[in-house]
Amino acid sequence: MQKNKLKSGIEISEVGLGCMSLGTDLEHAETIVDEAIQQGITYFDTADLYDYGHNEEILGKLLKKYQNDIVIGSKVGNHFNKEKQTHFWDPSKEHIMNSIKDSLHRLNLDQLDLYMLHGGTIEDDKDESIEAFERLKEEGLIRAYGISSIRPNVIRYYLENSNIETIMMQFSLIDNRPEDLIEEIDEHGVKILARGPLSKGLLTDKSTKVLQNKFNDGLLDYNYNDLSSTIEKLNTEFDQLSAVTLNYLKSFDALGSIITGASSREQLKDSIQHYNTTMTEEQIKHARAIVKDIQYQNHTS
Repeated sequence: MQKNKLKSGIEISEVGLGCMSLGTDLEHAETIVDEAIQQGITYFDTADLYDYGHNEEILGKLLKKYQNDIVIGSKVGNHFNKEKQTHFWDPSKEHIMNSIKDSLHRLNLDQLDLYMLHGGTIEDDKDESIEAFERLKEEGLIRAYGISSIRPNVIRYYLENSNIETIMMQFSLIDNRPEDLIEEIDEHGVKILARGPLSKGLLTDKSTKVLQNKFNDGLLDYNYNDLSSTIEKLNTEFDQLSAVTLNYLKSFDALGSIITGASSREQLKDSIQHYNTTMTEEQIKHARAIVKDIQYQNHTS
């Protein structure tokens, strides 16, 4: 599988496993993680908040035998109580500095490859958060850091004032808002981690069923009728919508990894098969012309 290099030299597979959907059954999770390794996936994405730390614990157990061959990314910023299953936003330096110790313990690691701020608002003390990540790099507890955000004003601040290496953002053929930021991101040598590439199943072979079950109120700038006609047009023109959206994402030089979740090994196999389906530049442009141009409406200044 194609690997893409971050500024620090870390290489991540162009498809990464989003681990939030692994569940809490260790044996079932192991079948998915082992399949990911067999398919060439070397980047695994988690967060301390997923299952209130349990997701990191499961990943730490399962990836220990592959430790020299894989890259792990986790996220921080939510102060949570596992027993009460509650959390609140806390991007403070103190919280970030303390949380890395807990994440490293749960992941069975001495050093985390990639540590990302799990959200963020323009009102945060962003310089304090940046100072925390820089300190963690100096202390050797992390190799690189980034943010997970869909707020353009937050993204731009970190691009201009920090040494982030990744930005995780919602990105698919339907949700093409990140196109507005691609040039700026690429100019700073930052790589995109594209989450939600299949738009909650809308861009799969189950698109009609998913549309009816999940999108009665439409999506972004689409009302239901707009979305229905767009999906129908895509299905008429292309055999497999998953392959279309994955090839669309692969066409951007700023792409670091497409983060795909999987609740079974079969689902993961299908995703990799569609990732490996080759499409021409003309086909990608045609698919892009069918969907709307979507721009960010909030948090732009």
